Amino acid sequence: MLCHRTMKIRKARIVATVEGMGERISFKSNGGTCDGYLANGGGPGVIVIQEWWGLVPHIQDVADRFAAAGFTALAPDLYHGESSTEPDGAGKLMMGLNLAQAAKDLSGAVDFLQSQTKNQKIGVVGYCMGGGLTMVLACQRPDAVVAAAPYYGVIPWPSAQPDWSKLEAKVIGEYAEFDDFAGPATVKALESQLKTLGKDATLNIHAGTQHAFFNDARPDVFDSHAAKISFERTLDLFRTTL
Repeated sequence: MLCHRTMKIRKARIVATVEGMGERISFKSNGGTCDGYLANGGGPGVIVIQEWWGLVPHIQDVADRFAAAGFTALAPDLYHGESSTEPDGAGKLMMGLNLAQAAKDLSGAVDFLQSQTKNQKIGVVGYCMGGGLTMVLACQRPDAVVAAAPYYGVIPWPSAQPDWSKLEAKVIGEYAEFDDFAGPATVKALESQLKTLGKDATLNIHAGTQHAFFNDARPDVFDSHAAKISFERTLDLFRTTL
């Protein structure tokens, strides 16, 4: 089975295998390369963007879930091999992220999935930091990203604020009621701003939930009900747009 999957991956170098549906690959990134986790479900391309922890097993598992639903899911390793299990370390990694390089890596992921799937339409989903980068990528690549699903998205870098006028994707976001990073007031203000610009954006706030409610590797904040509803909504978004 591994050999069959390996043969299907063109223009990518297999660098390692891991448990699950997918495998580690390397793809072109504007003259360089970026590693990532590819779970090939045979369908349209979906980019899964990591939380501030890095490309950890939970994010690989999320990519596997999208592959199981029929999508070709790629989670780029934006920290290039680094990760953290502690908030202080994760915060340092996030704030130290080279945004110019991350933009190249995410754009390279778009190009790779277009080549891999032979489908120009790409969906993007991301969590925490990745939720913010989901919106950044949608504005940077409106030629390709037709669906964006930010989960409790945070854009902590002033220099990374998107040009919302360029957004073309349909946006359905998932946010928490009790969130010190992206609280209801911030979420409602962004939704209002996007709607005023004529964008197709709906940002859902899940009552009684905390930031990272989708992360089942963190039982202290995981909410199974909200996670189920949000995942089904994201799948529907991708199925109807890709």
